[in-house]
Amino acid sequence: MPEAARGTAASGATIELENLSKRYPGNPNPAVDNVSMEIRAGETVILVGPSGCGKSTTLRMINRLIEPSSGRIRINGEDVTDMDPVKLRRKIGYAIQSSGLFPHMTVAENIALVPKMTGWPKAKVKDRVEEMLDLVGLDPREFHGRYPRQLSGGQQQRVGVARALAADPPVLLMDEPFGAVDPITRDHLQDELIRLQHDLHKTIVFVTHDFDEAIKLGDRIAVLRERSHIAQFDTPEAILTNPADDFVSGFVGAGAALKRLNLTRVREVEIADFPTVSVDDPLQTIFNRLRGGLHNELLMLDRRGRPYKWLRRGDLMRAKGSLARAGHLVHDTVTRDATLHDALEAVLIDSAGRVAVTGRRGEYIGVVDMETLLNSVHEMLEADRLTAVEHRHDLEELRHHRTEAELEGGAGG
Repeated sequence: MPEAARGTAASGATIELENLSKRYPGNPNPAVDNVSMEIRAGETVILVGPSGCGKSTTLRMINRLIEPSSGRIRINGEDVTDMDPVKLRRKIGYAIQSSGLFPHMTVAENIALVPKMTGWPKAKVKDRVEEMLDLVGLDPREFHGRYPRQLSGGQQQRVGVARALAADPPVLLMDEPFGAVDPITRDHLQDELIRLQHDLHKTIVFVTHDFDEAIKLGDRIAVLRERSHIAQFDTPEAILTNPADDFVSGFVGAGAALKRLNLTRVREVEIADFPTVSVDDPLQTIFNRLRGGLHNELLMLDRRGRPYKWLRRGDLMRAKGSLARAGHLVHDTVTRDATLHDALEAVLIDSAGRVAVTGRRGEYIGVVDMETLLNSVHEMLEADRLTAVEHRHDLEELRHHRTEAELEGGAGG
């Protein structure tokens, strides 16, 4: 088991931003104006806001890639504003869009970069590289010697996260790290980050312009106006159900109840069993399973136990008994850390109304179907309705008490 998963990794650190500002010469208005924020150790905080609001500038001031014009930054109570910025950055993981890997270095060399700079022994660096690759779901034997150009976009991003975590920093800064990959890969990378954070408990500050991503990943979300003024800093649930003002409501957008699907994970609902066969099973065995089972369909797994094809009873007959031509390829899967929004999207695309759930290596775990997801949606909508009723009741009581107090005040006058 990886060292981080055993609980021996460095835990997160508190971050305090105090009156942090950034001014650029020639511009009368600050890019970031007097931002104060407290981030708890081990939580994931998302900075979200419109383009140009200063969210990336705020993030980069934490590791002083951009020097603050004024204000203080404290990490675990230590003022880092006057610390050597190079030493500071070695203690803070940093992951960006398009991974930022050095193209002339192998995967292993990229991951080993910061541990080597901080003076780790060679043997420890080598072990750490393998550990990090395993942690982000890449086989060390397969990826150790590859160059970034030989990787897919999603694999590059995984290596970028592995490099950011390699020196075991308590803080991880992420600047739109999944913005340049396709939607399906992005969903899986988000799931992977949730799984990693569940094991590692780092303090993560994550910049995005995508509010759905913010809901999915964040323990708390800071919705930022121009110059990084904080419009609301709260939990995803609180922002969805009680936005602070019209600006936040506009950023949340329509369908707040459905956006709550991003707050529930697949692991929190029933993952059902489904009959499976292997590509190595004899054809007659597969025929018998299809004829004798309660289902008129099977899920065929590849040699690594990953979902490969959906097989129906008529498929083998129409394909004249050939497995190569039979069935329908599995185009989408979800992990246990995927949201119900991800699962619902996958189910709606699939004509049979279900999606396979997989583990970190892509291995088959079970299925989630439309009925399960619709029941969850109905439960959420009912919970929202009850909350709204309680909120109206509280407001009516408050108005009633104010009216009584005003009447008593008038009588007393």
